[in-house]
Amino acid sequence: MSKKGGRAKKAAGGGELSRFLDSHLQTINDTFQMMAEAVPGSLERTEWSEVVKLGDQVSRQATVAGMLWSGDLPNVETLKENIVAYFNILQGFLLVCHGSMFGVGPTLHKSICGSAKNVVDSSFSLFKHAVSAYESRSPDRNTTIPQVTGTVWEACAALKKVPTSNCTAIGRAMTQIGVCLKDVLREMKELPIGDSGDNTAEISSNGAVDTTSCSDRDEISDLDMDDDDFTEEEVAVAKLVVAVVSDSLVVVKEAIRFITGLLKSTGNKNGANEDKVEPMEKLLNHCKEIADQVNDLGASVYPPQDTSEMKLAVKRLYDSINGMRKEIGHLGGSPANAFAALEGFEKCLGSLEAKLGDDVVDEMENLTISQ
Repeated sequence: MSKKGGRAKKAAGGGELSRFLDSHLQTINDTFQMMAEAVPGSLERTEWSEVVKLGDQVSRQATVAGMLWSGDLPNVETLKENIVAYFNILQGFLLVCHGSMFGVGPTLHKSICGSAKNVVDSSFSLFKHAVSAYESRSPDRNTTIPQVTGTVWEACAALKKVPTSNCTAIGRAMTQIGVCLKDVLREMKELPIGDSGDNTAEISSNGAVDTTSCSDRDEISDLDMDDDDFTEEEVAVAKLVVAVVSDSLVVVKEAIRFITGLLKSTGNKNGANEDKVEPMEKLLNHCKEIADQVNDLGASVYPPQDTSEMKLAVKRLYDSINGMRKEIGHLGGSPANAFAALEGFEKCLGSLEAKLGDDVVDEMENLTISQ
């Protein structure tokens, strides 16, 4: 009877810890939700270095927690004290993160929120796992808890890589667009349409664009196709689409170089070019739209080709080109190469548009009216 009573007592202590932890998790969730709200630009912005310092404190406290919860189990009050200490630091970390968002643009805001969320999620995982192991008296907690602690360390260490300015955040976002476009180009060059010509050869990124695969892109290259699936006219259209994809990559790369040039022209000092954030954000959005439409073109190129969808994508690409010209003009700097890339892209779209128009005429001429 006494043995069963001891087990019941441990279970009650465990239940008490779960309830105690839940209240702290809810407080952190409420604080994190506050970060999603717009922050007045009139307030003084906290330096990101302060966020990194608080992240280091979270990391050290995670080490303490990992050692405590994976070692010889202390009493419930000691574990509660550890929970309070950890979540007080985590709360302070989120408040400093919120202070670093004063006056930032949407791209940098998203980057800061994402990094903070990783720290919060890994912290939640650590303590949920620790309390669960305590309640169940898990025999392998001395190996599993340190593993979960490591995810907190990684999330905190990643804070050092977060962009500290709007311009840098936008530049990195453009680089990711370039990554995806390069992946699209690679897939398009695998089409069974023969040699697509030197003009669509994959262009070196010169270090500006990584070759990492874009996980968000549909794996359309997995489709099993034979050469006979493409008609002669469809092959001609497909080759022009490959050229469009190639030129879209050039446009985004030149936009990246243009943004980089603006940063270098001011020595990339903190606060420099912040007055140009709005046109830079618009420029980024146009690059995103180009990537989306190029992706749609790539999906439409497979037989039977969807000419109407291709025409719609081309129209939207023209709109994005005009939008990019406008925003680059607002930003100043040295836009000659960016404008040249846009002009080349526009001419390439014109060739595809003309070919799509010819195909419609040919289809109409081949129609026979049943009597």
